[in-house]
Amino acid sequence: MKAVLKLAIVAAAFFVFVVALETIKTSARGISPVLHMIHVEGVWNLFGLGWIMAYAVLSGSPIAAVALSLYGAGSINDVEALGMIAGSRFGASFVVLLVGAIHYLRGQRKIITVATGVLALLTTWTIYAPATFGGYLLLVTGSLDRFRFQAPGAFVSFLDVTVKPLVALFASWLHPTILFVAGVSLLLGAFKTFDRALPEINPQHGRFKRIADIVYRPKVMFLLGVAITCVTLSVSVSVGILVPLSAKGYVRRENVIPYVMGANISTFIDTLFASLLVGEPRAFTVVLAEMLSVGTISLLVVFLFYRPYSRALEAILERITGNRTAFIVFLSITMAMPLIFLMM
Repeated sequence: MKAVLKLAIVAAAFFVFVVALETIKTSARGISPVLHMIHVEGVWNLFGLGWIMAYAVLSGSPIAAVALSLYGAGSINDVEALGMIAGSRFGASFVVLLVGAIHYLRGQRKIITVATGVLALLTTWTIYAPATFGGYLLLVTGSLDRFRFQAPGAFVSFLDVTVKPLVALFASWLHPTILFVAGVSLLLGAFKTFDRALPEINPQHGRFKRIADIVYRPKVMFLLGVAITCVTLSVSVSVGILVPLSAKGYVRRENVIPYVMGANISTFIDTLFASLLVGEPRAFTVVLAEMLSVGTISLLVVFLFYRPYSRALEAILERITGNRTAFIVFLSITMAMPLIFLMM
């Protein structure tokens, strides 16, 4: 009975997810003038928008789905969609840093929880910066143009009969901006519902209590990050698991780096799925370009350059967490960067 209930919850979440994507796509053309009015255009602005929106909702996947819906509606182009998706990933690990920072600034000197969040952000930024440039090259050179997919015809017909008339009804009543906000809210609700239906991973019990016996090798931690994020479908959740594990000593600080690399690859699974539903075959190509670039650079680092890379991040981490002033400066820069890109 419990399994049937979970399946019903997943089915309901999937339906809400599809309705949310169609709602955002329908409203996108109407909010295009709003984006132009506030001068949000071009890859750098969309990158900043994706980054700051991920901060706002404490998750990257819903914002990546929004980017694909805007692209499917023709409100932004493929390169701008890539920038917004990359920005959403830059902000996805912020929730881990935020939780650790609150404890640290309140006087609870558990620096390891702060270090976990800082390392998650540093790892994501240093991998995604070159990876996004690589994804951009793959798009503009047409190297992946043969990989264009969308949902099967039968599923599209199902949407035409069920979802699209429902969204069109609400679109006739609501202003595009309100419809867009409603779509984003539905999308967040769908992701929350998925989270509740997924298996719970408790870092304090079961096999996770013996995790220290197997994760001292970077390659193992990398695969663990891939596997757990495949289950949770959220970097925020899978990386958040590291905070209590690190505080208890189950995971060493340097093992956070390969774990986050693995998580940053498999987090694209739900984004790839969303790309099939927005009605633009090239949306899949956009996500695939970023995913391949992130995966390639991550694998090169883990298998060829892990020691110098990890030592460099550890050195930066020591400077950031060396005293409270340095950490507050880093936190301020972290908050300011997406705003700078948004106003460029």
